[in-house]
Order: sequence, then structure tokens, then C-alpha cells
Amino acid sequence: MKNLSLLLGLLWSAVPLLVSAKNGISLTLIPPTIITNQVDLDIRAGLKNEDDQLKSVELAVYLQKEKPDNLLHYAKKEVAPGQSFEIKHVLATKNLVGKNTIILVVNDGHRSYREVKEIEVVESDIRSTRQIDGAWAGIYHWSETEGKHWNADIKKMTDDQWREMVRGMHKLKMDIIVIQEVFRNEEYVGKHSTTVDNYKGKAFYPSALYQDRMPIVAKDPVEAILSEADQLGMHVFVGIGMFAWFDFTRESLEWHKKVAKELWEKYGHHPSFYGFYVSEESGGNLDNWEHSEIKQMQRKKEIVDFFREFKTFCNNIAPAKPIMLATNSMQVPSGIDTYPALLQNLDILCPFGFARMPEGDLTGKESADLLQSLCNTAGAHLWFDLETFLFNEDQSLYPRPMAEIIRDLNLFQNFEKILCYQFPGVFNDPKMSIRVGEERTLELFRDYQRYLKNVIKKKN
Repeated sequence: MKNLSLLLGLLWSAVPLLVSAKNGISLTLIPPTIITNQVDLDIRAGLKNEDDQLKSVELAVYLQKEKPDNLLHYAKKEVAPGQSFEIKHVLATKNLVGKNTIILVVNDGHRSYREVKEIEVVESDIRSTRQIDGAWAGIYHWSETEGKHWNADIKKMTDDQWREMVRGMHKLKMDIIVIQEVFRNEEYVGKHSTTVDNYKGKAFYPSALYQDRMPIVAKDPVEAILSEADQLGMHVFVGIGMFAWFDFTRESLEWHKKVAKELWEKYGHHPSFYGFYVSEESGGNLDNWEHSEIKQMQRKKEIVDFFREFKTFCNNIAPAKPIMLATNSMQVPSGIDTYPALLQNLDILCPFGFARMPEGDLTGKESADLLQSLCNTAGAHLWFDLETFLFNEDQSLYPRPMAEIIRDLNLFQNFEKILCYQFPGVFNDPKMSIRVGEERTLELFRDYQRYLKNVIKKKN
């Protein structure tokens, strides 16, 4: 390895290095923000040959400095026109406490390109950082009942106010944003006749695929979120959905491919475009509550087939970009026969609902531990979708008391990343020009801000 590193250093020293903008080059760290030294860092690097001729490409990944002794991974491959190439390197962080730099250098025989990412590792005896690292941002809540206290407000937000909201998230170090969905279509698997061709959903962005638009003031909130996140060094999952809730059929797959392709072509130039979030969700049992055994097996096969093909498709158009799915945490043992195959093609599983497990099920902690073991075996990542809301009697949502949020942050110690559902309507930066939801959303913002300061003070 050392001789190879020396050779690469000599060869590449004569080739000018360019900072990669798009160029088909991608470097992704999973997780992307601060982690503890109990979590391994998953380094993904990839490229797509966007030329019309065969390329012989070399990829080299370095830690801290671009020196022979710091080489982590090297690969060389002939890549045909229109094809992609991806590598993965898992780095133990036990002895990497502090600021770390990951450097990707790609040589295509004519030019070399460089991508650089920073990651901070903190010392800990548990995997979790005990802080919320990101949040969902639903552009308009899917349920008028649940979103009763904020849908009227969020509908009025301008593109600039979406940028304000991104800045508010950044103040709380919620630097991973999950756009919940980019289309609205309230259908459910097995209860609709929707196809790619007759799809009636409404877009939250100027889509060329389907003409109907959601009646919101913002012209392109997706662009607003991504462009502001670019400025702040944040990371955005773009939600591919909604085709239909819990729907992983062949028709849904083809729709997801078309939408993912359009979104990548339209927004893939943004440095903050971190990955794809599949919005459809699923029950923890992965059979989506079908009653017959035949139907249960069908749903389980569908979700496995969906992610196998969707992962391959996304790897080709956007190499090294992870795919995430949120499931609930309930009835996980009923899906244990399917998780191993699913997780082979799902980079990040981000379950929710641990605080409201039904009677007779596992406890939230037991479900989290079981899911962690399944992810460990498959080499997938388990993140936590922390619910920062509670239900009123009429099923509308309101901000959860800070004491309960702190309880969950301390109870669930295995998650390498904690995201929350959601920021709009639950948290509100007092500096924003619009308040989305109730006044107590301001209180939760301030409460969490105080909590975060204490956490950071203890780490330092």
C-alpha cells in the first residue's frame, strides 16, 4: 500500500487538481456531522462518466492530508460512458477525536478533481451525541387534522421565509434537513388505481413531469432550502414522494425513478443535496398491516424489490448519495424475516414512534436494540426519528415538553444520528418574520437552545 501511495503521489503531482463542482464526482460521509468515537465513519466516493468515451479512472481517499502515509482507499476502474463507479470505506473513529479531514482525489487520465469533507469526532462512552442533529421539514403537512395549528401559516411562507427557517435550524445545529415530500397525493397502497401516467399529485416545486401545483405562496421552496443550506454547510435529503402511502409496487418504483431523475437534474448541483429520502414510510412489520399471509408476503417482497432496484438506479444517476427510509418502530419481530434483504439496499433506516409502543409489543428500547443488531449485520445505518410533538384530543399536533425530549435523548443511546419530526410548526426561531404555528413553538426553540448550550459546554 505504501509503495502504491508513493507512485500515486508522483503521478498525480504532475496533473493540475480542480475543486470538483459537479463533474460527476461525489464524496459523502455517513453520518455527515459531528459523531462520537463509538461510531464508525462510512466514506462513500463515486463518479459518473458523463463523457462519450471510455474512461480509466482512479479514486484515492486520504485522511487529514494528501500524503502517501494517509491513504485510506485506492481503486481503479474502466468506466463506460453514462456508467457510474462507487467505492465504500469504513473508518474506525476510536482514536480520531477532534477535527478530521477526508480528501477524495479522482484522476480520469486527463485531469484530477478533489473533494474535501470535514467531520468532528467527540469522545464518548455511548454512540449517541445526545443532541438533535437534524429535522424533517414538511412544506405543507399532509394531514389538515395533525397540521391544524400551522398549515394555514406554512402555506403563506415565501421562498425567503423558507431560507429563514433553514437559518433557524442551523442555529440549533439541526444541520440535516429532510424534505418530507415534493409531491402531495393522499392515496394508500392497495386502495388506489394510480399509475405513472394518470398520476394526479400536486408538486411543491416547478416540475416538468406533472403540471399541478400545491397552492402555496413559495415558488420553489426546494430550491430555497437547498441554496440556503449550501451557504451554511448543511445537508439535505430530498423526499421522493408522495406516490401513495406504504406503496412499494412496481408502478410506485417507476414513478420514483422518474421523479428522482428530475430532482437530481434540477437540483443535483447543490453541494447540500445529501441524499434521497423515500417518503412512503412503512410499518415496522414491513407488511403494512395486511391481514392475509399471502398479502403480507407480497408487501414484504415488494419493499425488498423496490429498494434493490431504486438503489441501483440512484447509484447510477447520483453515485455515493445515500437512500433513507422512515419506518415505525412497532411489530419489528414480524418483519425480522425481511429486514436483512431490505437493509442490503437501504443505507439509512430512521424509525419513529419509540415513545408510543402499543401494549404487548416490545418496549421502545428493545425495539431500538433489535433494529440496531439488524443494521449492524447488514452494514446499514440506524438513525432515530425523534418525535418532538404530542397529540391533542382532536389528533392535532403540539410541541412536546422539553423534559420528555431530554428523556428520550438520554434513554436511546445507540443511535448514531438523531433527527426530529418536525421543525416547521413545532419549533420557531423568534427571529423569523413569520411564526408557523402556536406561540409555544417559540418556547420549545428557546428551551432546546438552552439545552444545546449545556451539552456543548459539557463536551468542552
